[in-house]
Amino acid sequence: MTTILRTFGLGVALPVLAVTAATTAATTARAEPDQALIDAAKAEGQLTTIALPHNWCGYGDVIAGFKAKYGLTVNELNPNAGSADELEAIKANVGNTGPQAPDVIDVGLSFGPQAREQGLIQPYKVSTWDTIPDDVKDPDGYWYGDYYGVLGFAVNKDVFPESPKSFADLKDPKYANSVALPGDPRTGNSTMMTVITAGLAQGGKPGEDALMKGIGYFKDLKAAGNLVPVNGSAQNLAQGTTPIYFDWDYNLLAMRDGLGGNPEVDVVIPSDGVLAGVYVQAISAHAPHPNAAKLWMEYLYSDEGQIGWLKGYCHPARFDDLMARGVVPQDVLAKLPPVPEGKTVFPTLAEQEAAKAAIAAHWATEMGVQ
Repeated sequence: MTTILRTFGLGVALPVLAVTAATTAATTARAEPDQALIDAAKAEGQLTTIALPHNWCGYGDVIAGFKAKYGLTVNELNPNAGSADELEAIKANVGNTGPQAPDVIDVGLSFGPQAREQGLIQPYKVSTWDTIPDDVKDPDGYWYGDYYGVLGFAVNKDVFPESPKSFADLKDPKYANSVALPGDPRTGNSTMMTVITAGLAQGGKPGEDALMKGIGYFKDLKAAGNLVPVNGSAQNLAQGTTPIYFDWDYNLLAMRDGLGGNPEVDVVIPSDGVLAGVYVQAISAHAPHPNAAKLWMEYLYSDEGQIGWLKGYCHPARFDDLMARGVVPQDVLAKLPPVPEGKTVFPTLAEQEAAKAAIAAHWATEMGVQ
């Protein structure tokens, strides 16, 4: 049977790959981590993470699986931190071996090279390294793609029974005091990517052009009274404070599931702007528990860890390899949201860097914020 797979393909629409049963038969299972690494990690006894909300990509179950498998304690710092906050946490704890020093980070793609340039991360190649696409990993192993999602928005159906379908729709006066961003685009990757997506919907080209058009869009939305000056969240959506808010599709779907129909939530991928974003993993150069950090990476990039992310609606880096070997449960595949064909844009690393510079230079002045 032919299976349709979607790969990263940064900067272009998602390519489609057909995999035959012969391909599946030719592949083999992935090996477990070296016992010496497992023993060294257990001797350290602890792993310190940061910015891993339990409803983000199924991290709650992933962390629980890691603890159950290896018996380590996981110290979880600031689950709501943004990518920039994660780098600052490493900088602030150089030389500190206490509980506030993160061992590992999970950040937006553009923050990986930045962290390497600043000497904040160390190289490590997991045993499944060869199955991670080359275009989402540092060749020396300093950072590597973990998963991707598509930008969308959630709608409280109790407030708006008929959901808007596009960025253009959100300009309608009936959405006054209703639309929210998930945070500050200068520090949070998902919010910056939301601004870029809005710019794509205005005809912008990926990178600074789309970013500036996106700022213009949200400036106009604010002037019209539709943009709420409060961060979007599950609680705020349920209460009606932010009945429409942007985030990655996997976060919105997890939020929808968590609310259990109270209220009913619609998750919409905007018809006029479809953008996917890749996140990356890395180990702190100053990790107090370097072996635990390496074992964590081995777990995340094992079949078990990758499928854990997939259960949380995130497409993992090794998705093609998992599918080719036929190890993804069918019930997990059946729950995945549809990926738009021929419209999804993956901004390149260079385009994201240009956007980061532009958001830092223009967001505050254009939006009238500090």
